[in-house]
Amino acid sequence: MKIAITGGTGFIGRHLARDLVERGHQVVLIARGLYTRGEQIHADQNLTFVRADVTDTSVLSHAFAGCTAVVQCAGTSQDRSQTFRHVHVEGARCAVTAAQQAGVKKFVLVSYLHSRPDIRSDYHGTKWEGEEIVRRSGLDHTILKAGLVYGPGDHLLNNLGHLLRRLPVFATVGIRERTVRLVAVEDLLTVIRAALTDDRLSNRTVAVVGPEEFPFSSAARRIAKAMGKPFLLVLPFPVFAQRLLAWVSARMPRPFISASQVQMLADGISVPLPDSEMLPADLAPTTRFTEEQILKGLPE
Repeated sequence: MKIAITGGTGFIGRHLARDLVERGHQVVLIARGLYTRGEQIHADQNLTFVRADVTDTSVLSHAFAGCTAVVQCAGTSQDRSQTFRHVHVEGARCAVTAAQQAGVKKFVLVSYLHSRPDIRSDYHGTKWEGEEIVRRSGLDHTILKAGLVYGPGDHLLNNLGHLLRRLPVFATVGIRERTVRLVAVEDLLTVIRAALTDDRLSNRTVAVVGPEEFPFSSAARRIAKAMGKPFLLVLPFPVFAQRLLAWVSARMPRPFISASQVQMLADGISVPLPDSEMLPADLAPTTRFTEEQILKGLPE
């Protein structure tokens, strides 16, 4: 199968490209920036790299030519030079148009578990608008509303790993924390592969959540323990204080937390919304957030 991946240099896009190439598929990897990680898959004749903005319909249409499917992984968690609306809304609209022009048979959108309308978070709202564009496209589609995904090269293990190496302190989002259900990237890849071929997921919006439910501070404790730091000071922090930190962080050259991330943890990342169906039991994520899994993904 020939499959195009937008957002191919991102965390999920990189893992998906490598996985599909190793399984013998032809992959067209599309990204705005240069492909700087995992270059070893460049040597494979089954991978083509196309440098393009996700809103460049003409380039996307050419890149999608001959592809059976498109997986839209393009996204951003920071509303900066690449705004949420540019990537999540205009990007979805242009990718759908290009897929229609190229005669693509299947469109898979990787979205977020709690994306929804009528919320002050632009991240959540624009993700929802992108979903609606795909739903109304007339393409055979699957929308995957994924929870917090982790693995080598992610934001979760990478950021917390660096933070806990400097200081074994973790501030909660909310005095009473909401829960998360973390998704191993390999489990998400299994679902994406199924979405490309499994009729059970055709024209459906499904939730992708992990097998365990716990407060986010428990994830931090597990990470600290895996790093050989059994003591972790957990400080209860109100949501408004975290929002203030996000406001300050957004004005720094390298933000350490965003308003969208605060909203995610304030919501909790464990309970699917009514617009999502649950996955068939044989596709549901099963990988637990163990020390072995954590060590696989921690930065060196």
